[in-house]
Amino acid sequence: MKYDLPQHQDEVLPNLLGLKSIEEIGLAEFEGFLKAEIMLTETLSTKTKFKIQYILKIHKLSLGHLYSFAGKFRDVNLSKGGFPFAAARFLPETMRTFDEDILSRLPNNYPTKEELIKDVAKVHGELLFIHPFREGNGRTARILANLMMRKQGYDALKFDLIDSKTFELYVQAVQFAAKQDYTKMESLIQLIFPV
Repeated sequence: MKYDLPQHQDEVLPNLLGLKSIEEIGLAEFEGFLKAEIMLTETLSTKTKFKIQYILKIHKLSLGHLYSFAGKFRDVNLSKGGFPFAAARFLPETMRTFDEDILSRLPNNYPTKEELIKDVAKVHGELLFIHPFREGNGRTARILANLMMRKQGYDALKFDLIDSKTFELYVQAVQFAAKQDYTKMESLIQLIFPV
């Protein structure tokens, strides 16, 4: 589902490659996110810190070949299905709070799988609720979650298990994260946790 915007927005965003079709854009975005995840996985270490700058880097690496806004906070307000994301004008402060209250408190090592799931759920839910970018929020959040997993020696989460039935639970989990209730997202992360 596309975003609800206050003004008319074409289906295809203006892009640096001059692509005109949704299919071409989709392929260019897919390739960008795939390359970014591979590059970031290769440079991942036990000392990697997941901070605002790292999230901006994920987005820039993924979409920098395509959009001039890659790696920058959005300047438009977005909502989806009537659910408003964080207001654009407050994004720098919102992300700073996210960094201070959540990201800066992530440990380098987790003693249990359950504690990792709790933090992945919190980070993933909050980042999806904030929706800091004009495009690519879900994919950026999924890459970050996968990198959090890999840093601890696990395989990537199995996001492909989220089908049309569980997608509604996913949306609900993000809405609950808006109230700092991460229990639904924890259940979802548990469901897609690699065996």
